[in-house]
Formats: sequence, structure tokens, C-alpha cells
Amino acid sequence: MQAFQRALDVSGNNVANASTNGFQPQQASFQTVAGGGVNATASAPVKPQTTTAANAPSGTDLVKETVDSLQYKYGFDFSAQVVKTANETLGTLVNIKA
Repeated sequence: MQAFQRALDVSGNNVANASTNGFQPQQASFQTVAGGGVNATASAPVKPQTTTAANAPSGTDLVKETVDSLQYKYGFDFSAQVVKTANETLGTLVNIKA
């Protein structure tokens, strides 16, 4: 959940600075962590994002940021459901043994 939250933060920062001249949008990248889990880091894109007339002076692609934000939100929601289900399952197992 923290990785998706970090990715949402990166995307939100890109959108917030979309009209800032000279701002270089970042992208979130996910890496698996030894022992389980995922980590997200923010880094500048390897190549600049394409700029169209609808894009802000910074080169932030608002369509891409919208799609990324939706993916990160759904990933966060999915992770939350996994945690909720695991918690309910564990609670059921504890109740059975009690």
C-alpha cells in the first residue's frame, strides 16, 4: 500500500507542477523487496515526455498522469482489500481455535 501511495504522491506532484516552466516530471518505478513486498521510488524519466499543444510548459503529460493515478489508486484499493481479507481470515482462525 505504501508503494502505491508513494506513486500517487509522485503523480500528484507532477500534476501540481504541470504549469511550472522548467519542471521535469518524475515517474514512479516499482521494485520488489527481498523478503516480500514492493517499494516505489521517484526518478526523472529517461527521456522527456512528449509535449503536445494540450500539455503544460513543463512537458507533463496530463493524460498519462491521469491514467497512472487511476492505476495507482486501483492498486492501493486492491492492496487494502488483501489486507482486509487477511485480517478477517486471521480473525476467523483465531475464533475457531478459541
